[in-house]
Amino acid sequence: MAKKKEIAEDSISNEDQNSESTYSLNDLPGVGDATVKKLKDAGILSIRILALYPLNKLMDEAGIGEKTAEKIIKAAQDIEKMGFKSADKIWEKRKTINKLTTGSKNLDDLLLGGFEPGSVTELFGEYRTGKTQLAHQLCVNVQLLYESGGLEGGALYIDTEGTFRPERLIQMAIAKDLDHNLVLQNITVGRAYNSDHQILLIKQAPKIINEKNIKLIIVDSLIGHFRSEYVGRGTLANRQQTINTHIHDLLRLTETYDELAVVFTNQVSARPDVFYGNPLIHTGGHVVAHGATIRIFLRKGKGEQRVAKVVDAPHIPESDTVFSITEDGITD
Repeated sequence: MAKKKEIAEDSISNEDQNSESTYSLNDLPGVGDATVKKLKDAGILSIRILALYPLNKLMDEAGIGEKTAEKIIKAAQDIEKMGFKSADKIWEKRKTINKLTTGSKNLDDLLLGGFEPGSVTELFGEYRTGKTQLAHQLCVNVQLLYESGGLEGGALYIDTEGTFRPERLIQMAIAKDLDHNLVLQNITVGRAYNSDHQILLIKQAPKIINEKNIKLIIVDSLIGHFRSEYVGRGTLANRQQTINTHIHDLLRLTETYDELAVVFTNQVSARPDVFYGNPLIHTGGHVVAHGATIRIFLRKGKGEQRVAKVVDAPHIPESDTVFSITEDGITD
């Protein structure tokens, strides 16, 4: 029973473990209570979030005039010192990043240690290739102590297809000899019923991240609602623009909070013009491809084996590996 201690109950707390400024929105020059309320109603809860917010988006969502918006964003960026940095400072920070284990040494090695906080990772593949299984496993693993490959935090799971299963999490937790009740308590689930609702849930994420020490956000899947609601070529431009904004909301969260990893799953479609090689392509087009920091293609292997291939990452060469999905979860 000693392994039960791998999840420290006080590690999933309200303590602020993010590198946000000690200043509050009320400290901004010329910002009164009315403006602060508008900002918080729009989901802007801190100086850091405000500093990263686009001007037009701030004006639309918070109902703030252009001059005021420009002024407070500039003030927030000055407080956060969002200027240039030398490459060695960036390297020093990257050397200390704690990676999130997948449970498979092969897959961890492929990703140079595991899933990376500060990045948005895309998992795409056909059905039954392990996308949702891997998403569930990460929700368990993120709660582990750092020395066990976790991030000592909770998970926020956006379920767009009705595939979230607590019983699967219980299996995975028991396999690691963890208290499954505590594991479930540390996972916050939002069921998205349409694309607008999906976008809204992500906009509400900052409050939950602060309250529950969230270190992982799962969106499973990113594209499902958009494919069903935007039908026909006439809706394509609007769909892509909306998806682009949605992905950048996710990217902004990884920039706002230290040690926050974002993972979304994506569907595939078959290209009818491909006669040789792999005809499968991820859905969402170039918008999704450019939006994800790291992109992993999953496909079926023999039996319970699956093949993961890194198809795009700024620091990992194109390569693949084999892992397995068993009753206990993700393994080699």
